[in-house]
Amino acid sequence: MRAGRGRVSLGPVRGRVRRPVRARWRPLGRLVHAAGQGDAVSRQELLSVRGRSVAWLFPLLLLVGITAGDITTGAFEIISWTVLVPGVAAAICGVWGTAVFVVLAVGVYVMADTVWQHRDETGLPGLVLVVLGGLIAVAAAAFRVGGERRMLHMRDIADTTRRTVLRPLPVGFGGLDHAAVYLAADSEARVGGDFYDIQPGPHGTRVLVGDVQGKGLGAVETAAALLGTFREAAYHEPDLATVAERLEVRMVRHREHTAGLGRSDGDRFATAVLIGFSPGLPDAVDVVVFGHEPPMAVGPGGVRILPVVGGLPLGMAELSPGRPGAAPPVHRLRLAADETLLLVTDGVTEARDPAGVFYWPAEDIARAVAADARAAAPARLVSLVREGTLRHCRGRLADDTTVFAVRRTPGPGEPADG
Repeated sequence: MRAGRGRVSLGPVRGRVRRPVRARWRPLGRLVHAAGQGDAVSRQELLSVRGRSVAWLFPLLLLVGITAGDITTGAFEIISWTVLVPGVAAAICGVWGTAVFVVLAVGVYVMADTVWQHRDETGLPGLVLVVLGGLIAVAAAAFRVGGERRMLHMRDIADTTRRTVLRPLPVGFGGLDHAAVYLAADSEARVGGDFYDIQPGPHGTRVLVGDVQGKGLGAVETAAALLGTFREAAYHEPDLATVAERLEVRMVRHREHTAGLGRSDGDRFATAVLIGFSPGLPDAVDVVVFGHEPPMAVGPGGVRILPVVGGLPLGMAELSPGRPGAAPPVHRLRLAADETLLLVTDGVTEARDPAGVFYWPAEDIARAVAADARAAAPARLVSLVREGTLRHCRGRLADDTTVFAVRRTPGPGEPADG
């Protein structure tokens, strides 16, 4: 983790202005990316007009172009190129659609070779080439469609897992105005080791944002274990320090369990930030940092990094000097009513541009807040950081990305930004 910075100036930021990608190339680029990644949903959306698929149009235009070129060109024969038509159809059409284009390609070839006779016949070898290519195309289409169905099924499972781990949070939950964005580095997995939650209770509302080391289902399992403990402890425990200790114990127990199963991921840890909003402290919050980036407070006055001395990550308390096994201390910090707490994970702080420069969102936030104080509202703040991160790394996330913003809900006499 990189060291935090202090207050960010609202003055202009100098630097090279990036020119946007030309709009006319964006649809083609998205189509090529979707085809390369096997993203069936993206491909279907790009090849649809008003909800109707137009994928058949591309191989049809190719077939018409080949036929017209063969008839009008006297320099060389290109009718055998009809073998390309089923191949294109296999990449973007269904199995039956591909089969239709196989029949059309064979029919056009036979017509050109035996009926139109505007040149010498190419004979049986050309026909065998078109038929064999068509059969291979149908088989390839069947294989692709089957793979896409399995992928969509796995995506549904991943979405269900994500909703289970990162449960939807009601508007104004626990008296807090909140917004969150989660982006998985693996676009097909759609779920990773980042986690966040809000838990109101009789002792105030507690917030947890964190990042499990590593990737895959093991990271998801660890995040689910920590969130389960947080939801119970944050509700029942009056002291935030006790909640922090419960999280540390849960992490250690989970590691012992996975190690007992003989799994290679039994040494995981997690960075996190635990925040407590107490009803009797309208202008302050309690914060515990487990080796995570400290929160940023964003308000009309700019952006400031909360002065928190972070402890070790969850699962590593036994390495703490002086008090082995003890959780990090609780810090009580000032937070104005019009300030929003912004918490991010490594996907934001470690996003790099092609030159290898890290992304620092505070600069973009400072400019936005200086131009419009309403940019400090959680929903707008999260959107701003999300767009800035994707723009900086050109959409290539190196790690799971979570952007979470939260502040107290304005009182009856206070204006709500938005």
